[in-house]
Amino acid sequence: MRTKASPYVETALSGYELLNDPLLNKGTAFTEDERDAFDLHGLLPPHVAELDYQVKRRLDAFRGLGSDLQRYVFLRGLQDSNETLFYALLTRNIEEMMPIVYTPTVGLGCELFSHIFRKPRGLFLSIPHKDLIRRILGHPRYDKIEAIVVSDGERILGLGDQGAGGMGIPIGKLSLYTACAGLHPSTTLPVLLDVGTDNQRHLADPLYIGWQHARVRGAEYDDFIEIFVAAVRERWPHVLLHWEDFALGNANRLLARYRDRLCTFNDDIQGTAAVAVGTLLSAINVTGVPLIDQRIAVLGAGSAGTGICALLKRAMVDAGLSESATRSRFYLVDRQGLLVEGMDGLQSFQTPFAQGRDRVANWTLESPGWIGLADVVANAKPTVLIGTSGQPGALSQAIVRSMAAGVRRPVFLILSNPTERAEATPQDLDAWTEARGVIGTGSPFPPLKRNGKNFRVDQTNNAYVYPGIGLGAIVADARRISDGMFLAAARTVAEFSPARRDSAANLLPPLVDIRKLSFHVALAVAKQAQAEGLADSMSDEALADAVRAKMWEPLYARYRRQSRT
Repeated sequence: MRTKASPYVETALSGYELLNDPLLNKGTAFTEDERDAFDLHGLLPPHVAELDYQVKRRLDAFRGLGSDLQRYVFLRGLQDSNETLFYALLTRNIEEMMPIVYTPTVGLGCELFSHIFRKPRGLFLSIPHKDLIRRILGHPRYDKIEAIVVSDGERILGLGDQGAGGMGIPIGKLSLYTACAGLHPSTTLPVLLDVGTDNQRHLADPLYIGWQHARVRGAEYDDFIEIFVAAVRERWPHVLLHWEDFALGNANRLLARYRDRLCTFNDDIQGTAAVAVGTLLSAINVTGVPLIDQRIAVLGAGSAGTGICALLKRAMVDAGLSESATRSRFYLVDRQGLLVEGMDGLQSFQTPFAQGRDRVANWTLESPGWIGLADVVANAKPTVLIGTSGQPGALSQAIVRSMAAGVRRPVFLILSNPTERAEATPQDLDAWTEARGVIGTGSPFPPLKRNGKNFRVDQTNNAYVYPGIGLGAIVADARRISDGMFLAAARTVAEFSPARRDSAANLLPPLVDIRKLSFHVALAVAKQAQAEGLADSMSDEALADAVRAKMWEPLYARYRRQSRT
């Protein structure tokens, strides 16, 4: 990695070794002098290309492919051969390529991971080799690591257990850390904890690349996680550890166990919460309903749904609502219906949002003894409906029209991924509310037609927050990541909402502005860490300079040959 002290990158690699290193390879952009110095003549065609020329060639090739899966494989291949070119292409075409690099196409990439696997990236740490984890992490190639995204592959988007194929998620998430917030790719490490899989299709597939064993659970699973976390803390005491796509039974409890031991967070719980809260704060500019007057219905009371409610509750308290009053604002519906006090099987993270039985005792119900989403909408008259259930089509026309009848500008955040798991489409929501619905989605959708013009559907994507949160935590050298830091990120998203200036505009800025937003999210998060005593203080000017310095731009450096020792 080039430093400010030297305009050159020095390397002892040459010839094929240099061309096969994705962090150093420049392909046809190596200059004549560099080709002389690094023995590249003959290995490359004679034309010397600029980065802009290479980006255009790759963009033309990308657009010429016939399917999103082909585009996904194409970009993964480019990333594994030339990371600077990959990120230059991605950052300059982020709106077009984010749905390929991440949701929704990454879901298909995970399902077919074993069949499209070409070249190792990141680390596969498996239970049969648990005693080798410290040695694996200790290799000098990982000396610069600052951010890790880890998954065990059990709950990949809305697709379930993908085993080792879940590695596509850490790879994709870290690609966006770099594209959206500028973390240098050499400082990032994707990790897949291979504890087996219960996906019978993968177990029966002779091409499956993972450990062909039933998914390990219980004490053996917990011991393996502990070995991994302890090794990470020992190797990198200040690393950012980002948990991704762990199943309901593990996500919350692992976060609770480790959040005070190192700088760590779970994006499904906390990142989703931050972007959802930021979007809802933005929606106030459109609906005119203050935060403390909102009534929130949630379909899907898992990690994501309860995480959103927890952060919303904190924001409501900060806005002046009492702790006791916030309880009446949330209506969470899961498989067993509305969560109410005393219900069998409630998880500890669901209990704070269980409605008091006395509050629903006089409700008129469609089916006595069962309180479903339709009953919540009819009786509680929510102003906001959040979908995190992964149940496609779960929001019926009748439910949506019922909600719209009681609220002038109802807010719908349909956050389930990938696209085919969405509870409703924006087009249906728009039609069923006579275009009065304020809509955000977890996956990309085509624009709506409003007043004869295309209106961009706000993709309530975690990429609006988590890259900046990670960047801010790393720059501040935060000892841990607090709920206050996530709320600071949410408020920053709302500050940059186009709807703040024009109530007819979008809730979220366009993705082309994502790096600018990530810079400000990072600043807000770092300042909040300092305010809470979780990071050492520095001046605002010094902090801003530090964030800018950390944001790598994908441009080719000049190379100088280093003698082998």
